[in-house]
Amino acid sequence: MERIGYITKPQNLDAIFAALADPTRRAILSRLAAGEASVNEIAAPFEMSQPAVSKHLKVLEQAGLIERDVDKQRRPARLKAEPMAAAVNWLEEFRQFWSTSFDQLDSLLEKLKKLRRSGDENERFADLCAGACI
Repeated sequence: MERIGYITKPQNLDAIFAALADPTRRAILSRLAAGEASVNEIAAPFEMSQPAVSKHLKVLEQAGLIERDVDKQRRPARLKAEPMAAAVNWLEEFRQFWSTSFDQLDSLLEKLKKLRRSGDENERFADLCAGACI
């Protein structure tokens, strides 16, 4: 059965958002945005062991957010932007919804400010919210 009206998403989008949910992994991605780095270089600012950092790197690699090479005895990691772009594109689909909601809120707040200045805010508040509050 075809799902009409549903947004399709890349299969690994759940893995991408799960990886991005952890602040340590986000910090690692920020570090890798500056260029590739070894596990030792990535682990330096964190108060955790190299194996713990390696586990975070594995999650990021499985989500497709980083790739790792073998360079002699090093395994440098580097950022892969394409999967993150897929997540951004998916979120972008909701921009119109949020933009409309914020515009409605802004309009309501402006009306409330005018009512406050006019002094009859208690009388008209219910009328104002009836049309704007959902």
